Amino acid sequence: MNITKESVDALNAVVKVEISAADYQENVEKILQDYRKKADIPGFRKGQVPMGMVKKQYGKSIMIDEVNKLLQDSLNNYLVEEKLDILGNPLPKMQEDFNWDKEDYSFEFELGLAPEFDVNLDAKKKITQYNIVADDELLGKEVENIQKRFGKIVPKEVVEEGVNIAGSFSNEEKGIDKKSTIELASIKGKSNQKLFKGAKVGDVIELTSKGLFDDDHKLMGALGVGHDEIHDLDIPLTFTIEEINVTELAEVNQELFDKVFGPDVVKSEEELREKIKEDAEKQFQTQADQQLLNAVTEYLVENTKFELPAEFLKKWLAVAGEKPMTAEQAAEEYEKSEKGLRYQLIEGKVLKDNELQINFEELKDFTKGFVKAQMAQYGQLNPEEKELDDIVQRVLSNQEEAKRLQEQLVSKKLLDFYKEKITFKVKELNYEAFVKEVYK
Repeated sequence: MNITKESVDALNAVVKVEISAADYQENVEKILQDYRKKADIPGFRKGQVPMGMVKKQYGKSIMIDEVNKLLQDSLNNYLVEEKLDILGNPLPKMQEDFNWDKEDYSFEFELGLAPEFDVNLDAKKKITQYNIVADDELLGKEVENIQKRFGKIVPKEVVEEGVNIAGSFSNEEKGIDKKSTIELASIKGKSNQKLFKGAKVGDVIELTSKGLFDDDHKLMGALGVGHDEIHDLDIPLTFTIEEINVTELAEVNQELFDKVFGPDVVKSEEELREKIKEDAEKQFQTQADQQLLNAVTEYLVENTKFELPAEFLKKWLAVAGEKPMTAEQAAEEYEKSEKGLRYQLIEGKVLKDNELQINFEELKDFTKGFVKAQMAQYGQLNPEEKELDDIVQRVLSNQEEAKRLQEQLVSKKLLDFYKEKITFKVKELNYEAFVKEVYK
């Protein structure tokens, strides 16, 4: 057997695999002998079937199977031994005059090669790193939300300022029949609010979906409509009022603190606000970190220049999926996936060059931290080590879950590395301003 590689250019190559009869014949003969021992053919005792008959019936198919196995194994081994960094999988070149009746065979495969490039982390234009703070306005709202959560529900006769209204939204054409509870304050526009004010239980109010709430996501929840549909939804609605009530706020006192955080964890309103601030800013940090990782990713993709074997990848995409694609479909799919592929290569380069790969022990420790955080949400603050280890083992035995956690750990390592190596422009702002600036 002989394997050779011919470089077409820096990103494309052709591998030629030549296989002779001596490479596969011995294995074929062994398999035919086994077939002969097991063959059950009328007129012959088991194990006494003439070899010529066995060869005639099974010889060609066995030979083809063995050649294909040998071809695949030898090609894979060659790629590993030669340390060829390929994109996609090798593509066999079609041979119009190929003949299985010969004893010697030659196969050719196209390869798409990963490009060589450097990653420059010295950003010319500073990337913004957001520091999101919980300001007094947010803390005040959160204290009020706690007061509402533990407050007293008082029924009302009519709709007035500050009430909550329970009822059903309906639209027969769209199949909407959804029970919802809404705050009068969340209704957008004076004209819409006027329709509700003074209404009583049993009243049916006629509305229009467009512009009903100050946020489309509130409308989505109220109607039970999907995200893709909600933004352009403009339909008539009826709302049948079933309950009207107002929440009398709970007093800010030790009884409230104990209900929220447990006995004597918080002992004053000042401590309450500090605790809210601490918890909120932990959540904000997670969002800020994700935004920073996204921003660095965008920067690296835009500023790390290299060519890809585009034509090879389009051909590979055309045959790689469960269903073959046309050339046009493959070209379209390539356009969609090119950016993601570029970042995969950049990420792999950063991980390799800076020895940021993870090992199983790191993954176990990371998973343990994840499990502990999940358990803490349900009040299990001090689980036993054996219990933790058992849960971690179960989690990591699930391949999909293990892959997800591994990706999270890789992202964390990358983010820590970027924070260490890149100088960012730090911008401090409240959460509302962050949302407006980042998700505008």
